[in-house]
Amino acid sequence: MNFKKIGVIVSSTALSFGMYSSAANASTTMIGQPDKVQIQVAATETVFSKNDLIKKFRALFPNQFDFLSNSDFRVDNSYFYPEDDTLRYGLSFFKTIDGKQVSGSVGFVGENLEIENFHYQPSNEAEALFPAKVSKEDAKKIAVDFIKNTLGGEEFQLETDIFNYFPNQILTEPIQYSFSFARTENQVSISDQTIGVSVLGNGEVVSFYRSSVKLENSTFDDVKQVMDKNEVLKKVKENLSIDLQYHIDTDYRTGERRVQLVYQPTTKLRGVNALSGKWLTADGYTVEFPEKTKIEKVTADSLPAKQNGITLEEAKEIAEQLLAIKSEKVKLNIQSIDEIENQNGQAVISIQYMYEYANGGHGTNLELDKNTGEIIQYSDLKSDMLERTEDKPEKEKALSREEALAQAVKYIKEWAPSNLHHYAMPIEEAHFDERQGNYYFSFPRIVNGITVMGDQIGVSIASDGSLNSLNVSYQEMEEWPSIDEVISEEDAIANLKEALSLKLNYMKQGNNKDDHHYDLVYLPVFNDADLSFLNAKTGEWDSLYGGGNSTVISHPWAEEELNYLINAKILDIKDTKNFNGDASVSKGEAIKIIMNSLTYIYSGRYYGGNENTNQTFDNIDSKHPLYQSVERAVELGIIKRDSQSFDMDAPVKREELAAWYIRALGLEQAAKQSSIYKLDIVDANKVQPEYTGYVALATSMGLLKTDQNHFNPEREATYAELAVSIIKLAHEMTEKGRGLGY
Repeated sequence: MNFKKIGVIVSSTALSFGMYSSAANASTTMIGQPDKVQIQVAATETVFSKNDLIKKFRALFPNQFDFLSNSDFRVDNSYFYPEDDTLRYGLSFFKTIDGKQVSGSVGFVGENLEIENFHYQPSNEAEALFPAKVSKEDAKKIAVDFIKNTLGGEEFQLETDIFNYFPNQILTEPIQYSFSFARTENQVSISDQTIGVSVLGNGEVVSFYRSSVKLENSTFDDVKQVMDKNEVLKKVKENLSIDLQYHIDTDYRTGERRVQLVYQPTTKLRGVNALSGKWLTADGYTVEFPEKTKIEKVTADSLPAKQNGITLEEAKEIAEQLLAIKSEKVKLNIQSIDEIENQNGQAVISIQYMYEYANGGHGTNLELDKNTGEIIQYSDLKSDMLERTEDKPEKEKALSREEALAQAVKYIKEWAPSNLHHYAMPIEEAHFDERQGNYYFSFPRIVNGITVMGDQIGVSIASDGSLNSLNVSYQEMEEWPSIDEVISEEDAIANLKEALSLKLNYMKQGNNKDDHHYDLVYLPVFNDADLSFLNAKTGEWDSLYGGGNSTVISHPWAEEELNYLINAKILDIKDTKNFNGDASVSKGEAIKIIMNSLTYIYSGRYYGGNENTNQTFDNIDSKHPLYQSVERAVELGIIKRDSQSFDMDAPVKREELAAWYIRALGLEQAAKQSSIYKLDIVDANKVQPEYTGYVALATSMGLLKTDQNHFNPEREATYAELAVSIIKLAHEMTEKGRGLGY
């Protein structure tokens, strides 16, 4: 078939810092690589009709989507990948039912229209809120059955939970279980044949994806020829070496950062060939065990900043020079220039720009340090633009790795010199993108002679030696833990050896599209988890995401709710052993819990325009830990400014809590009509007149319980009552489509 190329869509993955990953790219300093480029084809060149796609969709989901008519579907653009000319077809749907929106999409690949991805957002998400109707084990069975029906006779197996952590989400979002599978050969997982399935808490499958890599013409090592696992494990343990590193952990909601010392195995080793016993590294197989790379600073002495501060006009001039494109068909449009404070607390000038061409445009943002004029974030889009307009010349022969590294060093000295003495030359091998001809380097930050996991300068160099991207991560920390206060390296190695196991995988080496052979490789796995680390001070294993769903505290009737809020980080309990669920909750704590339950609150630094800048109460300024929660509550009308200060330490009364809930539901005006309500409770006379409507609505909806028909309006609300009632409120809000947003 002849395909008419009409556009290219490029996106990039987020920075990724592997911990103890069993995958072959388990680098602690590796920068993210671009996702695959999708090349669209004209609609006239597709070979399947809309009805063909709908028929296939209904066969995959018999009876589930009978409420959709053919007119509810839309055919999306077909596309293919440069390294895989198999056509892919998209089908999406949208419908409003009883005022609620239902939407979804499905992607098919090849002449047999095999499903490649699926996403569904049902209208009845309230059924999947906490507490979930199905357990994780039940959801796992549903996912397995779905894979069986989807893949037919293909072999697959459930993989270890990569993200086995409790969801940090608001209560109006549905519970969702995610599972990872791998296609297998000879009952051994194939590393690039991943499959993901997500199941809602009500048992509905809402997402599915599978790897786009084709297995046709692939060959596989003979599993009967593998070396004994115990012998290989012994060999790995004998050669195991470790690195002491700093790990910066950031709470994205508060911006609070804490730094820990961790031990990690040296990531030069990726695995062991199960047939030959050779060591697998980023450069391929080697007989000799890969040695550590000696830390070498990029520059021994500090370099002067590029500039001594820049204005908005100067930033624009830098951007126009850096982003200039040589094409009559593409126009650079600087859309906005803003001075902001980024997530690391740096004064940054953010420049939003767009490359415009006949059929559309493509843009992103450039970030410059206001104090130095240096680049913090830059991605070159010019090559993509020239390819879109068919002006791009043939790619030049790729540079050697040494030449590309020399170019990378030249660019960071030019564009990021002021902190360069804090960074070292790459410790990990560069990633080479064979299709683009680009090299990706990571220069790790060094503090007290060891690397900082999470702070690095990422640089990519194009095949012609030009700068393809530059990202500088440098976080200011008040105090770095002393490297003297850690367990010994011998003890750490002993802990790692005890936690070490091997997993047999089929893997392809390199990115050569013509290589169809899969090697059998033993991959090291520590502590049976992909995202855990060894705390260098305690010698204990910690989870990157803080553990899974667990029972932290006990309570006679609110245990499940309290533990859910604690695990979801909605309720912050410092001393769980002495926590009393029947203790009174203060107004400040109650507002914090309510807002964390119903809307995402970001209390720390974040990009311009997203944070509250008002100050409603004299005693809650922008530096107060409750500031964002209180201001968001005021903005939504949940609390009122009826005094100059907010008495955050006073206990919240039940009638006041009822008012907050009804306001959150948007029923303030109805509640104000107090004369139309008759309170059917024994202690109605104890309810203050201004709270009559709120209490009537809250009790009728079952948001707050009564005790033998006593509401006890003046009694102080407890943590247990708040936990149970806020979950009921979340259900009510979801049923009514009352989302508070972000």
